[in-house]
Amino acid sequence: MLANVKSILIGITYDTGEEDKPSSALPYGLSLARRAAAHITVQSTSVRVTIPHSFVSNIASGFVSAENRRLDALAKAASETARHTATEAGLSLTTEHQQLSYSDLVESFVPRARVNDLAVLDAERTPLSADRGLIEAALFESGRPAIVVPRGVTEFNAKRILIAWDGSARASRAVHDALPFLKAAEHVEIVRVTGEKDLSQAISGAELIPYLESHEVPATVTGLAAEGGDVARALRRCAADGGFDMVVMGAFVHSRMRQMVLGGVTRSLLDESPAPLFMSY
Repeated sequence: MLANVKSILIGITYDTGEEDKPSSALPYGLSLARRAAAHITVQSTSVRVTIPHSFVSNIASGFVSAENRRLDALAKAASETARHTATEAGLSLTTEHQQLSYSDLVESFVPRARVNDLAVLDAERTPLSADRGLIEAALFESGRPAIVVPRGVTEFNAKRILIAWDGSARASRAVHDALPFLKAAEHVEIVRVTGEKDLSQAISGAELIPYLESHEVPATVTGLAAEGGDVARALRRCAADGGFDMVVMGAFVHSRMRQMVLGGVTRSLLDESPAPLFMSY
């Protein structure tokens, strides 16, 4: 059993213009809840389609109504699937099926994330998708970690965990938040990638080992060179070649026009990761 993981929030979104994709976050989050004996809250939301008043016509209005009904039906079906699966597994579950504007979706999800141990969300390759926006909002504004699940990963497993370590405060926060998973793992590897920025003054992976050992987490350290400075590519290759089940990392960010946005390494890993990403900010 995973200690100290008592409440899990699963966010599922359906947005127009996207294919009707099955959620990986839902089965993955339910599988995680079984392992942790945790309470689950599923927020299944369709993003309401709207059009400017100046473009309203009978045809446009009919399309919007039909699309909203379609998206709402998908969100409702996901909620019912979650309820059925949780009942069969004997899990405690709260479901919420709703249709909201994107801004209302964020305003609804983020406060709920603050009162759960972690959020589980689908990865999405499209940077402008509702899923990607929700990931950013959850990381920057909830104060809680998130697990971002790639498409096709439906079963929770964390026997082999890779820690992407650069000695930063955010990487340290991620390691601390991930301790329940690290303690339950069979193998933990600290990976330090050089080549993108100067890490000579940062705390090394070897210096992280005593902290992990104090929490009964044995770990090894691997150093990697990023070819052409591509840290994300080096981490992806390491995670895939090593058969890792989870990557623990801080959310790398930078400020643009006084807004916090995800940095290049984080965006690249969200676009294509071989394993679920456990991220903290």
